[in-house]
Amino acid sequence: MAIRKHASAHWQGGLKDGKGTISTESGALDAHPYGFNTRFEGVRGTNPEELIGAAHAGCFTMALSLILGEAGLTATSLDTKAAVTLDQVDGGFEITKIHLDLTGTVPGATAEQFADLTAKAKAGCPVSKLFKAEITLDAKLVG
Repeated sequence: MAIRKHASAHWQGGLKDGKGTISTESGALDAHPYGFNTRFEGVRGTNPEELIGAAHAGCFTMALSLILGEAGLTATSLDTKAAVTLDQVDGGFEITKIHLDLTGTVPGATAEQFADLTAKAKAGCPVSKLFKAEITLDAKLVG
């Protein structure tokens, strides 16, 4: 079963003075602004690293939900943050690290079981498999 989703970007101008928009097939983003200033200067708008972080956090969390279910567990809540590091490497830029920070409430799970299942989700998440960057995870079981 192959699934294909679409997104698009539009750009006008040079790197620093140009402006772009990003749109998604679902309409969740519809001509949402991005540019050099939103990526490097803190101006309001999105950037590729933020979008990658959102995709990774979402994918990992869904993968964990699947893996918990296979272990007979259901989360009351799973909250994941992804920190994507963009470094200057060899005269260019590269995403070098992604850190996932998870807080989960999973009735009936032990801390050891939770750690094992979260590691499996990190390794098995389709978005994780895309990256050559180092992916780290802190997982905290609460409740």
